[in-house]
Amino acid sequence: MVGVRPIRTLTALLSLGLLAAACSSDDQPPQATGPSGNTSGMVAVAASVDLYTGAPQRVDLGLVMPDNSFVSFGTVDVAFSLVGDAAQASEQPGPRATAVFVPTFGTPERSSRPVVTQPNQGRGVYEATGVVFDTAGVWVAEVTADVQGLGPQTAQASFAVQQHPSLPAPGDRAQPTKNLTVHSKGVPLAAIDSRAATRGTIPDPELHEWTIARAIAEGRPALVVFATPVFCVSRFCGPVTEMVEDLSHRYDDRAVFIHVEIWKDFDQQVLNQAALDWLQMPNGDLTEPWLFLIGADGTIVDRWSSMWSEREVQTELEALPPMRG
Repeated sequence: MVGVRPIRTLTALLSLGLLAAACSSDDQPPQATGPSGNTSGMVAVAASVDLYTGAPQRVDLGLVMPDNSFVSFGTVDVAFSLVGDAAQASEQPGPRATAVFVPTFGTPERSSRPVVTQPNQGRGVYEATGVVFDTAGVWVAEVTADVQGLGPQTAQASFAVQQHPSLPAPGDRAQPTKNLTVHSKGVPLAAIDSRAATRGTIPDPELHEWTIARAIAEGRPALVVFATPVFCVSRFCGPVTEMVEDLSHRYDDRAVFIHVEIWKDFDQQVLNQAALDWLQMPNGDLTEPWLFLIGADGTIVDRWSSMWSEREVQTELEALPPMRG
């Protein structure tokens, strides 16, 4: 039985009961700062983890208000800058991007400029895609949002960028992990899917038929979600698992679909070995939720942390050739 330090999330998000985000190491910079040049008190929070240099990546940002409401929908402008040391200018300009709002699965999309919403109306993140960081260090994202009824608002979020990824990344060989399935013997059902702890049965059995090792051995692409729908410290794990289930019904000819539960025994704080194999950071923390797309050759094609767009994942599944047999 393996135990690790408890899963931790971004303090600002957890204390407000907001976005899903993964843990950060003790030496990470503060995750949320604001306001900056605004009067509303809008705060930006970096929701992405394990960012690294030299490759196009997605950067997710949450925008929240002092009363625990969100800024949701539409697009925002993001300017990234590297924080300098004492021998350099205070900040070095970096890439700029337009970030598009990605709602949690099941949240109705709406076409509008950014607007203040309640959590049950517009939970999600703003996603900037194709962002390339050229230097490791502490970076700042300055977000500018033209919020309906408030006008232009700005806020900043700081985050760390490493030289190399700490977790499995696109281009890496996928680990042939023997995750728990409905065929596993002698384990509690909740260790296979935490929802069984309250339902008494494993939901979405089609997500618990395959091991990652079997998919690789048989040369089948796999879409693998690591999440704990019941014990998640955020509110994204359940919706993202449901999203993967929805995709499995429409693209079962393109890939096998796998859900890996995080906890083997939540009460004893014991994590499943499959989650440790894939998600444990060098400092001992574990981040979740994550989604990985593994190609038929066993190479990781793409990955998503914290939150992702069903449309993005769907597009990548459609690009895969139909499986044989």
